Amino acid sequence: MPADPSEEGVNLRTYVRDIPDFPSPGILFRDITPLLLDPRALDAAVTRLTRYARDLEIDFVVAAEARGFILGGAIARGLHAGFVPARKRGKLPHDTVSAEYALEYGIDALEMHADAFAGGARVLIHDDLLATGGTARALAELVGHLGGEVLACVFLVELESFAGRSQLSDYQVHSLIKYQ
Repeated sequence: MPADPSEEGVNLRTYVRDIPDFPSPGILFRDITPLLLDPRALDAAVTRLTRYARDLEIDFVVAAEARGFILGGAIARGLHAGFVPARKRGKLPHDTVSAEYALEYGIDALEMHADAFAGGARVLIHDDLLATGGTARALAELVGHLGGEVLACVFLVELESFAGRSQLSDYQVHSLIKYQ
């Protein structure tokens, strides 16, 4: 698919700002808010992630709360796929399945509705950031538990020093912005 002229030349890295010591001392937080505020950068990010997954024939995009929701729904729309939100424990109103995972600075859990999709669904996992790979791995486990097939995982930002790709070696992994 040819590049969209509106997103050509947009250097997404310039729209990510560093916030030291957030959410705790020693953490360098990669803030995507400036990217979200700029229509061209936001469009370029969604277009590039969607373009990567277009030929995978995705049925559903699964994205993690909360920042994964921002682009996840737009990617699903661009792929003509459904969107499945994965939320923090206790936030979904129906029967759920859950998985715990390790963050670069703690432990957390995500849940999805138990009837989110039927077995055999072709799934794309999205989150804003890949660090340790724990969140995406937990999502892949939830998808597998429900009988879905994860075809790929896509991220806006990847922190390569955390080696999160190693947690996702069974899947195609694509990220737009990489930091050592």
